[in-house]
Amino acid sequence: MKTLVIVIHPNLETSAVNKTWMNRLKQENDITVHDLYGEYPNFIIDVEKEQQLLLDHERIVFQFPMYWYSSPALLKQWEDDVLTHGWAYGTGGTKLHGKELLLAISLGAPESDYQAGGEYNITISELIRPFQVTANYIGMRFLPAFTQYGTLHLSKEDVKNSAEKLVDYLKAEH
Repeated sequence: MKTLVIVIHPNLETSAVNKTWMNRLKQENDITVHDLYGEYPNFIIDVEKEQQLLLDHERIVFQFPMYWYSSPALLKQWEDDVLTHGWAYGTGGTKLHGKELLLAISLGAPESDYQAGGEYNITISELIRPFQVTANYIGMRFLPAFTQYGTLHLSKEDVKNSAEKLVDYLKAEH
C-alpha cells in the first residue's frame, strides 16, 4: 500500500521524536514523506501539488506533535486549502473516497495524563475527534492513531524504538 506521511512540525530540527520518525520513514520504499513546514514555511500551499500527492497514495498519515490539544497551525491551513468543495466533498467531491487516514502523534506528557481523572481529564480519542469527523465527511476510513506519550523523557534508544514501531504500524493492515 502506498503511504503518504505528511509531517507537520514547525520546529522539526529540535524534535528528537518527529525528526527521528521522519528520517526512519524516508528509508521505506512504499512510504512518501512530505515535510509540510519545510515545503511551505510561509503557509502558501500549492493546492494542486498537494491534491496530486493525495491521489497518488492509498493511506494518508498526518504526523505531528500535540500542540495545545490540537495539531500545529499549518495542518489546519492545509485542510482549508486542499480539501476543497467539489474535490474532497460536495458535488463531485469524491477524490478521497476509500482512502485511509491515520494520525501519528507525539505527546510530551505521559499517557496517564490523557484519561478520565488524569491531568487533562480527556482522552486522545476525544481530542482527535475532529480528524475522525473530517475523514468521515470526505469519505476516508479513519484508522486508530499511533501515539507516543512521554516524549520529553524518552532516551535515544526509546526514540529509535518508537520509530521502528511506527514503521511497523504504518505497514500493518488495519
